[in-house]
Amino acid sequence: MGLLSRLSYTIRSQLNALLNRASDPSAELDYSYEQMRDELQDVKKGIADLTTQKKRLEKHRNRLQSNVEKHNEQAREAMRQDREDLARRALEKKQANLQQLEGLDEQIDQLQSTQDGLVKKKDNLENQIEQFRTRKETMKARYEAAEASTRVSEALTGAGDEMEDVSRSIERATERTEEMEARAEALEELEETGALDNVLAEGDSIDRELDRMSSEREVDAELETLRAEMGKASEEEGGAEPAEASVEIDDEAVEQELAELEAEESKSESDS
Repeated sequence: MGLLSRLSYTIRSQLNALLNRASDPSAELDYSYEQMRDELQDVKKGIADLTTQKKRLEKHRNRLQSNVEKHNEQAREAMRQDREDLARRALEKKQANLQQLEGLDEQIDQLQSTQDGLVKKKDNLENQIEQFRTRKETMKARYEAAEASTRVSEALTGAGDEMEDVSRSIERATERTEEMEARAEALEELEETGALDNVLAEGDSIDRELDRMSSEREVDAELETLRAEMGKASEEEGGAEPAEASVEIDDEAVEQELAELEAEESKSESDS
């Protein structure tokens, strides 16, 4: 795999990973679930605020009711002491408190009705969230199982991008190996048949054959010279019987020289 191919594969893999994460159903389901939980928290906060306001109105109503009873008792006490003016003032305050109580009761009733409605909605929302959570976990499990099955199938069938690149790498390596094996076998066959010249030998096969023939001619010429010299030496002695020791010494010298020539010839042939 070349540098550009590896770079392209890396970029493609990263882009695919980003796209998969962006469209991951599990992440989307978790996000929707969290949104529903946030809405539920908002509803609960609204109910808590509404209940707080209702409690404040109820406390204010209790204070007004206490004032009504107080002003009523004050009016009675003023009349017992013949202070009608004070009794009137106490009764006026009592009436003002009663008027406020009428408005407060209506507001408290409205808040209570709103609170009851919000509590019902909260309960329904909690049930929906719980049902959605169950479905979410089921869908996530199915998606993860399907995703794992897909990855295994891609790995087994080689359908994935990575497996395709690995398959192409194996094919290229196999082709190169077969090519090198064929080349090695061809070189061995040429070497065995002698068609391939030895790269360490000097010259080609024709030069080596000419050198061998020249060496053989030189050996033959030298042998003829030795034969002529030996024949001439025999004629000068005039047929006199040579001493046994002298003949033996001459024969040994001739044999030694012949052995040296044969060794040189064998060496020349082996070099060729």
